[in-house]
Amino acid sequence: MSKSSPRRPFGGKSTGTVTVIEARVHRSSARNARLAFILTAVIVGLLAAVVAASYMHPILALIVGGLIGVPTGGIVWVLVRIWPVLRLLWWWLPEIGATVLLGVGWTKLANHTTGPVTAVVVALVVGVPAAIPASRRFVLAWGMCLFVRHRLRVCFAQFIIANQSGSLPLILWARPTPVGERVWVYLRPGLSAKDLEARLDKIAVACHASTVLVERASERTAAYVRFDIKRREVLNANVSSPLVDVITTDTPTATDRPSPAVPTALDLPDVDAPTITLPTQGKPAGRKPATSTSANGNKPAASSADVDDVSDWI
Repeated sequence: MSKSSPRRPFGGKSTGTVTVIEARVHRSSARNARLAFILTAVIVGLLAAVVAASYMHPILALIVGGLIGVPTGGIVWVLVRIWPVLRLLWWWLPEIGATVLLGVGWTKLANHTTGPVTAVVVALVVGVPAAIPASRRFVLAWGMCLFVRHRLRVCFAQFIIANQSGSLPLILWARPTPVGERVWVYLRPGLSAKDLEARLDKIAVACHASTVLVERASERTAAYVRFDIKRREVLNANVSSPLVDVITTDTPTATDRPSPAVPTALDLPDVDAPTITLPTQGKPAGRKPATSTSANGNKPAASSADVDDVSDWI
C-alpha cells in the first residue's frame, strides 16, 4: 500500500502518481495500527504468560507469552493497516466480481469453441437481454444501483465531513425500487442523519435524481440509515383497467341522457302550510267570559281563578 500524494493545485505540475488513499486516512490508519499492535501484543502476551506460568518457570512463561503476543499483534496491525484498502475493495466488489466472471467465462468459451460459435454465444448473451424489455429493465435497474453507490461515496468525500480522521461511512448495499434505488449506509462517528438531511438537495444532484430521502433503518442504532433515491413518479402513470371491456356499447352516454330541471330558487308562498290553532288553557273554546264593572265604573281586579297558571305552559 503506497502513500497517497497530495493534491496538486490547478495548473501545477503532475507528479505521475494517482491518489487512491487520502493522506489523512493513511496517517490515521498508521496510528491506529500501531496502537492496535501494542495493545494486542501486551494483553495477549500477559495472558499467555500467566497461563504458561502454571506449567513452567516464570521466565520461560514470559518468553512464551512474547512469542504468542507479538505475532498476534502483528496480525491485528496488518488488518488495521489495510482496512482502508479493504473498504475500497468493498466499494468496487460488484464490479470486480463481474469483471472476473466475464473474464473467466470468455476464456473458457474461447478455449473450448471456435470463433463463429464464440461470436454467436456472445451475441445471444448480450443481445437477448437487451431485446427483451423485462430483462433490459432488470439489468439497467441493478446497474443504477452500482452507479448510486459510487455517487454517494463521492458525496461523502467531497462535501460531507465524516470525522477528523477522514473515514467515510460504509456503504453496505443497494437494491432497485419502483421509483429508483434504496441504499443502506453505516455512519461513522461524527455524522448523523440530521446532518445528511441538510444536504439532500446536493445528494440528489450528485445522484442525478429528483429527490432523496434519508431515515433510520434500525430502531436500536442511529448509525444505520437508509437512502431512498427517487427518479420517477409511478402514481401518475396510465394504468390499463379491465373494467373498460365490461361496459357494453348500448350504454347511453352522458350527452344522450335527459337533464332534469334543477330549481334555482324557492318561493315560500307556494308552499301549503296548515294553520294550527292552540286552545286556551282552562277556558272553554269559543266562549268569551263576561266582564263586570264596579260601582265606581272600574273593572274589578282579576281573581286568581281567571289568571292562567304558568306551570301549564311549561
